[in-house]
Amino acid sequence: MTMTATAEPIKALMGTPSAVGLARTFAEAQMRKWDYLHILDSALLIVSEIVTNAARQTPDEEIRLQLSRDDYGIIIAVWDADHALPEAKPMAELTLDDLDLSEEAFDDNGGWGLHIVQALAAKCGVTADPAGGKWVWARMHP
Repeated sequence: MTMTATAEPIKALMGTPSAVGLARTFAEAQMRKWDYLHILDSALLIVSEIVTNAARQTPDEEIRLQLSRDDYGIIIAVWDADHALPEAKPMAELTLDDLDLSEEAFDDNGGWGLHIVQALAAKCGVTADPAGGKWVWARMHP
C-alpha cells in the first residue's frame, strides 16, 4: 500500500505563550484523525518545544505550524521569521543541585527543548524558507 503525502493546512499563530496550547490542540486533533495515538504524547511534546522556541524567537509575530504525513511517518514543522538557527545547550548531566529552584527563577531553567526533540524524533532539522525565515521540523515514525 502506498500512501501519498498529505499535509494539513498551515495553522497561523501569534508568537505568544498561548500559541503552545493552541498548537497542541490543533496537533492532537490531527493526530487522532490520522489514528496515531501510539505516538501522540511524544508528538505533542515535540510541538510544544518547537512552538515555544518559535514564539521566543519572534515574540508577538506570526509563527506557523504544519503537520504532514507520508509513507515514512509524520513531519511536525514550525516556521518563524527569524533567520537565527536554534542552538541546543551543551549536553550536561544535571542534578537538582544544578537547578535554581528559587521562586524568582521558577521558570528560568529551560533551554533543553532541542535535546528533547532530538531524543523523540527519528530525524529533525532546520530548513531556510526562500520567502524568508526558517522551518524547524521533526520527523516521527509511526
